[in-house]
Amino acid sequence: MDKRNNFKILTFVTQFAVNMLVPICMCSFAGYYIDRYFGTQIWFIILFFVGAIAGGRNVYILAKKAYGSKEDSDQ
Repeated sequence: MDKRNNFKILTFVTQFAVNMLVPICMCSFAGYYIDRYFGTQIWFIILFFVGAIAGGRNVYILAKKAYGSKEDSDQ
């Protein structure tokens, strides 16, 4: 394999990780601070799952674009 190809794969995997982790972390931190402010314990859990769903959607869109562009170049 070419080094350039290895870097493309590494970049793609890193994009997947960032697209999944950033929404989860942002929503979790927001839920934590909302719970601290209001003295509740539910918002962290709710917003964690909202972040996970948003991250999953981001990864799905990224994979769909990558697969679509690869499919278009084969034709």
